[in-house]
Amino acid sequence: MHSQVLESKNGIHQHRRNEMKNPILEKTFIFSLKIIAFTEMLQAQKKFNLANQLFRSGTAIGALVKEAQSPESLADFIHKLKIAAKEGQEAQYWLELCKLADEYPDPDDLLIDLLEINKLLTAIISSSKQKLVQKKHQQS
Repeated sequence: MHSQVLESKNGIHQHRRNEMKNPILEKTFIFSLKIIAFTEMLQAQKKFNLANQLFRSGTAIGALVKEAQSPESLADFIHKLKIAAKEGQEAQYWLELCKLADEYPDPDDLLIDLLEINKLLTAIISSSKQKLVQKKHQQS
């Protein structure tokens, strides 16, 4: 199902892929497209409340990662990615509810994608914090 979304938008996706060399940007953008498709399925089943919550948190991850590409400082970059990670945790919560609730679509593919995104975010935040500490030591 999720791959159909990308196949149907293949021209746009291919253009964005050529445009993006940053793995976290690409993964979060594709994840947002998958979240849109999944929440549309939820809405078709009249599961509006969960669809709205998941749409907000799931697409916010990519938006925050994109916003972090133009930070005011390294601390600002870290802060934005930390918020993206928190949105990822919230999206995970809603997806896990879908997984365990009766008569909800299976979110396993999204949970796998989200796990990979969360690992990337954690690694980027950790290495960025190390750079920030090094900068502070160099200034003192």
